[in-house]
Amino acid sequence: MTYVIVGGGLAAAKAAQALREQGYEGRLVVVGAEPHLPYERPPLSKSYLQGKSEREKIFVHDAAWYADQRVEVLTGTSVTAIDRAAHEVTLSTGDKLGYAKLLLATGATPRRLPGDALYLRTVDDSERLRDVLASASRIAIVGAGWIGLEVAAAARAAGVDVTVLEAGSQPLLRVLGERIGAAFADLHRANGVDLRLGVKVEEISGGVRLADGTRVEADAVIAGIGVEPDTRLAAAAGLQVDDGVLVDASLRTSDPDIFAAGDVARAHHPLLDTHIRVEHWANALNQPAVAARAMLGQDATYDRLPYFYTDQYDLGMEYTGYVRPGQADDVVIRGDLAGREYIAFWLSDGKVVAGMNVNIWDVTDDIKALINSGAPADRAKLADPTIPLADTLA
Repeated sequence: MTYVIVGGGLAAAKAAQALREQGYEGRLVVVGAEPHLPYERPPLSKSYLQGKSEREKIFVHDAAWYADQRVEVLTGTSVTAIDRAAHEVTLSTGDKLGYAKLLLATGATPRRLPGDALYLRTVDDSERLRDVLASASRIAIVGAGWIGLEVAAAARAAGVDVTVLEAGSQPLLRVLGERIGAAFADLHRANGVDLRLGVKVEEISGGVRLADGTRVEADAVIAGIGVEPDTRLAAAAGLQVDDGVLVDASLRTSDPDIFAAGDVARAHHPLLDTHIRVEHWANALNQPAVAARAMLGQDATYDRLPYFYTDQYDLGMEYTGYVRPGQADDVVIRGDLAGREYIAFWLSDGKVVAGMNVNIWDVTDDIKALINSGAPADRAKLADPTIPLADTLA
């Protein structure tokens, strides 16, 4: 009996680890398209990009671990097709590999722009950008999402002049809204970034030409306009796909022997009672243990609240929860927004649905408890730093 994991990131490595820890002793194969062992991606836009961490530290396990755990890792190899009826996958080598259970951890791929822009998704991308930051005097970044802003922070730390071009009215608008997005705009401008909002990129060629004719000169252009879940295999195999591979709370797809985890999985969340897909480290870290239990026939449910973090300049942030588009009708600030030491709460019908702590630590569990309670919160108490978070429910 063979279990196959498709992917070369954190979710794939953690799934292999979980299967062994939970007692699976059969053949276990990880198929990764990159020529590297599975690795974590957050450092690629943070410490590794800035040269603050060594290459070895990004890998989830070393080669000795895979050998000791009898996990076969096929690097530089893609799965080109899934034959659900035959329970086998076709590899880019032309070989066939049978499976009893299959886990898709294919992640996501960057949205592309026409022209000669650079992207940041892989360790090779990060190393290429690090070389660019070491030699460039000025760069342009298209997109003020998490990747764009983290790269901007790394570039400024390297002494490079940075122009960030964003179509929205504020950075991170879709996730954080106008008020908190504006706080991130202030952060980057205070650190010397030329942040231009509400602009449209017309052409990328030796710099950037905007729709109004303005030209932004740059030694390199980096695009950070989001990613798309890599659902090509799943869709071709006839699995249910809708902004990701649709899975239930146990991470099982529409085929009972195929599962999905990480960036590619759009999973039903029991607490939120909807399917959500989260492109962040915590899902890739925690979902595989649930998928492994389900693959082994055990009852398993993934019900963790979404969580992500960022580090930019002297700002560290953690975000917990999930806000549906148009769901939040109020934002409450506890602390000093201008001084970048605060907690922001997003409320819907008086209930906390998400919280973000900025340069304030050890409050994530309290924020989770507020969200999980499903109870209305007292707005005045939420805003008062002298009142413990546990005492803020109405």
